[in-house]
Amino acid sequence: MSSFFDKFTIHSEKEDHQNIITSIDNGVVFRGTNLWVMIFAIFVASLGLNINSTAVIIGAMLISPLMGPIMGIGLAMGINDIVLLRKALNNYLIATVVALVTSTVFFLISPLDDAHSEILARTAPTIYDVLIALFGGFAGIIATSSKQKGNVIPGVAIATALMPPLCTAGYGLATLKFSYFFGAFYLFIINTVFIALATFIISRLLHFPYKRLHNQRSEKMAKRIVWLVVLVTLLPSLYLGYDLVKKDRFIKYANNFINNEAKFPNDYLLNKKIDAKTRSISLVFGGKEIDSSAIAALKTRLPAYKLEGAKLEIKQGFAYLAETKIDDNNGKELQLSTALKQQEGYNKKMQQSLDSIQNISKTGRQLYAELKAQYPTIKNAVIEPATIFTDSAKSTQTFLVSLVLSKRLSLSERTKMLNWLKVRLNNDQLQLITQL
Repeated sequence: MSSFFDKFTIHSEKEDHQNIITSIDNGVVFRGTNLWVMIFAIFVASLGLNINSTAVIIGAMLISPLMGPIMGIGLAMGINDIVLLRKALNNYLIATVVALVTSTVFFLISPLDDAHSEILARTAPTIYDVLIALFGGFAGIIATSSKQKGNVIPGVAIATALMPPLCTAGYGLATLKFSYFFGAFYLFIINTVFIALATFIISRLLHFPYKRLHNQRSEKMAKRIVWLVVLVTLLPSLYLGYDLVKKDRFIKYANNFINNEAKFPNDYLLNKKIDAKTRSISLVFGGKEIDSSAIAALKTRLPAYKLEGAKLEIKQGFAYLAETKIDDNNGKELQLSTALKQQEGYNKKMQQSLDSIQNISKTGRQLYAELKAQYPTIKNAVIEPATIFTDSAKSTQTFLVSLVLSKRLSLSERTKMLNWLKVRLNNDQLQLITQL
């Protein structure tokens, strides 16, 4: 049993304390190369957010040196090094200001100002972001403290995502959307505080050399300030995380309720709207008028899906169109007709897709029978439409015919079969595979 627990010890792989401190100290400073690399990384991340490209954003996080001063802050608090703490905080503030200015300038001159999903994803941090930053920080400081550093630091940079929140904050300033700015900047603060906290904890657990202050009162005050900052950062994220979980659960329960209960004879659902914030469900039906008693019965089913207190609104035909504020009946009839046609078009496409699948199966079965009559050695076959992809952007539609035979075909027989299949399926690109 002891040998199993020995696998978790890191003391044998631990780097010399002074080497670790020197390495983190060197990464703290933001000037020259580090500063320019960060500026260009900010431009890359801002561009990724602007065009909603996850790959570009990940690339920016990989080249960003922002982890340096944050780990420096955590280490300085862990070993009580006031000089390192001042240097780390100073460089952290410089990096933050430069990053905000750079991203704000980018979004001011960018012709694109839509808030895509990559931007919106960073405007409402929760307790989950706290956990990501904390565990990412643990991975980062342990890797830095080891002789076998590997590729952990780039992974931590991606997981904790320091760059995108700063760029999103710059977007909020450039577009005067201050709710985006405060949400994104709060996420950046969460990442900073909990990466630094992880570094602080590990530096204590690994017994880094601790510098005692002459004034014990100042030392106690410093510790209290550290935990106060952690608590102040943590509490809002706990609330937001709890709120997120509640909203997700409401949406899940509402969808289950709609799928299982919101069904009426001779009616079909045109539209649904679930608002987790106001705990309301709005359903729009087309078809025959739904009886009020049926609607009342449907509402009584809400508690069975953990939707106590939720507001259910059923709209039918013109009741739905009344919200559009169109006064003339012709306009209302036109909108209802359009909605019905859209639903009919969707149903038609689904039916066409189903018919297509059935026709492919029927064609395959007929083709197999014809092949079997000519080549009795065929045991089974796969006959499916296929697409040929190449390095170019073009693709070719074809058929794939894969045959399992009890006896190998001669070259002339295989050529004859291939030519027959091309004519039979009217496709020169047909692919034939034979195997025993």
